Amino acid sequence: QVLLVESGGGLVQAGGSLTLSCAASGFIFSIDAMGWYRQAPGKQRELVAAITDGGTTNYADSVKGRFTVSRDNLKNAVSLQMNSLKPEDTTVYYCYMRARERLGPYDDYWGEGTQVTVSS
Repeated sequence: QVLLVESGGGLVQAGGSLTLSCAASGFIFSIDAMGWYRQAPGKQRELVAAITDGGTTNYADSVKGRFTVSRDNLKNAVSLQMNSLKPEDTTVYYCYMRARERLGPYDDYWGEGTQVTVSS
């Protein structure tokens, strides 16, 4: 069983910072990418930030320059440093991982989500 455990969500004032963390456990042979998505009410889930095994990063235009995604390969973990937070960043954030077990294909894994609320 592969499990993603998220932490770091909470309430912060506009202009403040939060760090989201996600650690993967289970029989993981190789991770292709890890990152974070978010989904506002009535909207589709969208990519916030991701980092590949090779270190390539991708960010949503709305968070470029404010958010930084990083990966700890030894711990199979990913973090999202969020600075200069805005009320429009308020939503549920989901950890994402594309990985495979030793004899399996690459597959997508999701955390259960963590709430980020930015007050104005």
